[in-house]
Amino acid sequence: MSAKTKPLKDEGSRLEVVAAGATAGLVSRFVIAPLDVIKIRLQLQTHSLSDALSTHNLHGGPIYKGTLGTLRAIVQHEGLTALWKGNVPAELLYVCYNAIHFTTYRQSTLLLQRLAGPSRPLPRAAESFLAGAGAGATATAATYPLDLLRTRFAAQGNERVYPSLRRAVAQIARDEGPAGFYRGLAPALAQIVPYMGVFFAAYETLRALPLEGQLPFGAGDAVAGTLASVVAKTGAFPLDLVRKRIQVQGPTRGRYVHRNIPEYPGTMAGTVRVIVQREGWRGLYRGLTVSLLKAAPASAVTMWTYERALKFYGGLGGRKEDP
Repeated sequence: MSAKTKPLKDEGSRLEVVAAGATAGLVSRFVIAPLDVIKIRLQLQTHSLSDALSTHNLHGGPIYKGTLGTLRAIVQHEGLTALWKGNVPAELLYVCYNAIHFTTYRQSTLLLQRLAGPSRPLPRAAESFLAGAGAGATATAATYPLDLLRTRFAAQGNERVYPSLRRAVAQIARDEGPAGFYRGLAPALAQIVPYMGVFFAAYETLRALPLEGQLPFGAGDAVAGTLASVVAKTGAFPLDLVRKRIQVQGPTRGRYVHRNIPEYPGTMAGTVRVIVQREGWRGLYRGLTVSLLKAAPASAVTMWTYERALKFYGGLGGRKEDP
């Protein structure tokens, strides 16, 4: 099919896309929850093993070394269930985020195709980049308080900073005000726009390759999602780390499992400057390995589940066109 005859991208009704996106978020979050907790713990660690050997001024914080070492330390000191800390706000985050994200991506793609018209269609990569970036920014801003809550619960050690989700919301609102729920939003948006833009551009490009007929169980979507996520995640990772460091600022900063988290300026640039001064450029990439290990199955499961769920809900609803 030529570019001039490319049909509008319409993969189901709005309700089907919302349901498929929510289902994909629910399933993927449960699968990658342990890796997410490990990643957050490593991102918040400001010291390394060499620091532990040369100084005793670590304020009792744990020393995590690598993905498997961090996994063993968490299970040994906090139990197996600690790998799912923050899972309630995280499940809510993933369900809401994916529902908003896939819906916005679909609507943005349709809008771009209508604006361009059939005679001068946008290149697939440009269309996917713009729609993906806009969808990522919209979903991030809409669900950001849940992201902050997920990070704070995952950062808790045996001492419970927040006994429950309800108490956490009430305490943050009381002690930090509404702005407390949006700590780190700037680096989150700065990260998600290029990340999701590159992700969807790469995903749609890879998905167009003849993978589906050569891989079992419809794994072409999963492979495309995995490769696209690795490419996008590596470039955007430093801003993700900055976001996590800012999210745990505030009156509870010294009560998390890492008790020596520095106090950072309120700006994204100021936080980057402090991290580089104290930890070097490598400090911006703490947890990158486990982040890539997490990103691959998360994106693979998300995109595979989304495509399967969309077909399932489409079969139930008969694929009726939106008015």
